[in-house]
Amino acid sequence: MTASTDGSIGVGVSPAELAATPQRHRELAQGALLRTDDLVAGYLPGVNILQGCNFYLREGEIVGIIGPNGAGKSTLLKAMFGLIPVREGTVTLRDADITAAKAHTLVTKGVGYVPQNNNVFASLTIEENMQMGVYLRPRTFTTRFDAVCSLFPLLGERRKTKAAALSGGERQMVAMGRALMMEPAVLLFDEPSAGLSPMFADEVFVRCKKINAAGVSIVMVEQNARRCLQICDRGYVLDQGRNAYTNTGAALMKDPKVIELYLGTLAGSRAVIPHSVG
Repeated sequence: MTASTDGSIGVGVSPAELAATPQRHRELAQGALLRTDDLVAGYLPGVNILQGCNFYLREGEIVGIIGPNGAGKSTLLKAMFGLIPVREGTVTLRDADITAAKAHTLVTKGVGYVPQNNNVFASLTIEENMQMGVYLRPRTFTTRFDAVCSLFPLLGERRKTKAAALSGGERQMVAMGRALMMEPAVLLFDEPSAGLSPMFADEVFVRCKKINAAGVSIVMVEQNARRCLQICDRGYVLDQGRNAYTNTGAALMKDPKVIELYLGTLAGSRAVIPHSVG
């Protein structure tokens, strides 16, 4: 037996399953920077991808979200960023309800989002992409661009280069930099290493750590489960639109149930979850 969706506890429940129950979530999420409670959302009328999903992010954390294809991982990010309708439940930022807020409003409140696809303006230069990042606050461009270049010097060195001429890894850096231009408190990353070579993918994770060290809290949906769990403070395993397990990244990598059901038999050495559209 396991933990049920109503929060009741069965026999043989692991700490990660217990932490994923609604009752325990409500206790642990007190004072969180960003949280969702009992979130129900989807793309088509009457078809819900998220089925009562709970999540929280504390100040200064990197939180990873993994799970099988179609589990609702990317859907959760889009629901938090106002890109799809939330039918039930709430999204809160610093205890303020942002469930119905539009994406441009959330940007001004300190939430940034880096989508998996089409995340740069290919016909624009790096500098112009950065200007698009502060279109709501154009007077801050110089100060913010200098700050972003202190994290990613290449953006300043190649500021006149068109994004179309960049490698996949460099484009991902541009997307991260543009999201940082509005000085967010929270960044939502949707599969930042997808489609990149192992070398470029590892650079993405290093950049995420640098961004976090600069004071930005991060939520990351990732296909590379092992690498994601290595760098995150906590992780969530989503399944069928609900939180199935949550614990520290290190604990989830060693959890027998998570390994068996989600990471596979190679989890201890080189586990990679296949590319997900969830």
